[in-house]
Amino acid sequence: SRSGGSWLMGILMCLLLWGSPGAWASYLRRSSSCTSIPDRMALCYNIGYSEMRIPNMLEHETMTEVIQQSSSWLPLLARECHPDARIFLCSLFAPICLDRVIFPCRSLCEAVKRSCAPVMACYGYPWPEILNCNKFPADHELCIAAVSTDENSSSRRMPRASCKDCELEEASTAREILENLCANDFAVKIRILRKNMTTTISDFDLDPGRVEVLKHGPLLRTEIPARLQQWLDIDATCVHNIMRGTHAGVFVISGEVQSDKVVVNKAYAWQKKNRNLHQAVRRWKHHRCPEQAG
Repeated sequence: SRSGGSWLMGILMCLLLWGSPGAWASYLRRSSSCTSIPDRMALCYNIGYSEMRIPNMLEHETMTEVIQQSSSWLPLLARECHPDARIFLCSLFAPICLDRVIFPCRSLCEAVKRSCAPVMACYGYPWPEILNCNKFPADHELCIAAVSTDENSSSRRMPRASCKDCELEEASTAREILENLCANDFAVKIRILRKNMTTTISDFDLDPGRVEVLKHGPLLRTEIPARLQQWLDIDATCVHNIMRGTHAGVFVISGEVQSDKVVVNKAYAWQKKNRNLHQAVRRWKHHRCPEQAG
């Protein structure tokens, strides 16, 4: 969703209404019942268990209220800010129906917050106090732990969603593309491969044999493949939008270098019909940017 402020405001409203310090203690004292998770509850349906407690840990009294409030978080999951975000949210919206209440572990909350709070901050909203991770039990207690961790992710950093929704650009004119290449730090023609189509977080690989450097800027040519693979690993939302559900594709991308990472600003699909893009790439070898002309 591009109107990020509206859904985030909805999230904060439903959480802040449940903001008293004794809310969880109150929940523990109240009677609750078990009910099936309906398929209309997209956030938590088919999460791995079939029954939930109601009222839930957010004191939603009816299933209608649960469905309505939980749906506000779906855009955050679509941003793929953390692979365990759904588990964490469902532990609150649809607590598993066991003999005792099981809270999410503090480490699970902290991991999700690290990756997802910056997405909320993009729109000017802080991580809600009601989700203060210090309120959750430590890992040595009985609680719902993280599934994906830095230790078991093959040293791959958790994907982070960027504030800007990058999309494929229309190659309007060759001149406009050349101006874009001049304005950015680097420009490359690359082939991207999708490693899987089943998990929530898609894995992408750079085809090392299909990297054509048009402009390296402050980067060394030898380090560009590694930097681009890092971008594929941590900016899942951007890459997902560019790939548009395909298994593989060739793209011309350009962007800027920001400290220890690269940020992609523009992406064009390398296709036969994009004649302006083909023309711009051919002309680039002999093109002089305005700052170079003098």
